[in-house]
Amino acid sequence: MSGSEAAEPPSGRPGDTSAAEAHGEHRPVSGGLARAAVFGINDGLVSNVSLILGFAGSGVDSEIVRLAGLAGAVAGAISMAAGEWISISAQNELIEREVSVERRALAGNTVGETAELAAMYRADGMSPDVAEAAAADVMANPARALAVHAREEMGVDPGSLPSPVKAAVISFLCFIVGALLPLLPWLQGASGVAPAMTSLALGVVAAGFVGAAIGRFAERSILASVVRQIVIVLVACAVTYAIGELFDVNMS
Repeated sequence: MSGSEAAEPPSGRPGDTSAAEAHGEHRPVSGGLARAAVFGINDGLVSNVSLILGFAGSGVDSEIVRLAGLAGAVAGAISMAAGEWISISAQNELIEREVSVERRALAGNTVGETAELAAMYRADGMSPDVAEAAAADVMANPARALAVHAREEMGVDPGSLPSPVKAAVISFLCFIVGALLPLLPWLQGASGVAPAMTSLALGVVAAGFVGAAIGRFAERSILASVVRQIVIVLVACAVTYAIGELFDVNMS
């Protein structure tokens, strides 16, 4: 063997070093907790800054704006947490029901389930002999067989379902954080255009950070994600502020 052949990367393609690179750990993308955090802070920010500017546009006193902002933050956080808890609980219950059906099928029709698993492996490119041997090996352990069938047929891992309580708590806390940021300028009793513009500025900056975090985590264009989040905030604020000016109740 020549020196050049010995130095050739093990990928089978000369000069291709990608196969020799270490495969890094994947970041967790399931479970609903990351989604709960992002949705929570984004919904809290968008809903409350637009609510605050809607009241500010109507000309009401700062105390009314402050009360509306606090009420919106608490009510929205409770609603968000309840929605996450109900959504994930219902999803888990549906998965558990389907897993129970699969468990009964594995116990009552072992031969058929083994053949079904072997067919899946053949569809993935295994040779018939290897697929049948792999399926038989999996089916030898009932717990393993259930986990493999659940992943292959339903795309879920019955042993690592998301926690409704954790998702609800994360949603509540993140919503509160996002909702309270645009309320800060109104806590000193100021009124008029200045605190409204400060709320809008805080909302835009916070939306930019949320967009940047999403873009970085998803390895997408950070600029595009930032612009998307900021546009959402600006559109929501423009609509509610215009509605507030339209009614112009001025309760000071």
